[in-house]
Amino acid sequence: MPKATTGCGLDPIRSCYIQIPGFGDPIYMDNLPEISDGKQATYPDNNIIGRSTPLKAYSHSDARTISWSMHLFVKKREDIAGNLAILRRLESAVYPRDNQGPGPYAPPVICKIKCGDLLSVGAPLCAILKSYSVKFPTDVAWDAEKLTPYKMDIDLSFEVVYSSNDL
Repeated sequence: MPKATTGCGLDPIRSCYIQIPGFGDPIYMDNLPEISDGKQATYPDNNIIGRSTPLKAYSHSDARTISWSMHLFVKKREDIAGNLAILRRLESAVYPRDNQGPGPYAPPVICKIKCGDLLSVGAPLCAILKSYSVKFPTDVAWDAEKLTPYKMDIDLSFEVVYSSNDL
């Protein structure tokens, strides 16, 4: 059973990560993120003459959304630059890409997210990052040179996307 900590501190959890295309290695969590997963289906009422209650029939579903809250800590001096790099990587995933073909922009980057078998069994989920929000708390120590807190909380909202083969 892998552990998230050792005698020296936090270790990366290799089965819990966010992969952003074009940035090499995934962003591995070194502590468990807070995750929520949701999807909504619509079942409108169908009123039928002679029936005391309407029938429910499936109409459609909304997108599956996953909220992922991660916490970045400074454990050693190098983590300050590393945490800022992680933040910039995540921020970049919400911006449109430059398009090499017709039109000004390309579709959003498709991230891969995985946290053990919690969200999917086997392969990671393909998702677009719809939003991020970062909190810079003032109740923790800050680095005086970089003006960066030793703890950052980043809230992410993903929307799961599927290839046409999965439909």
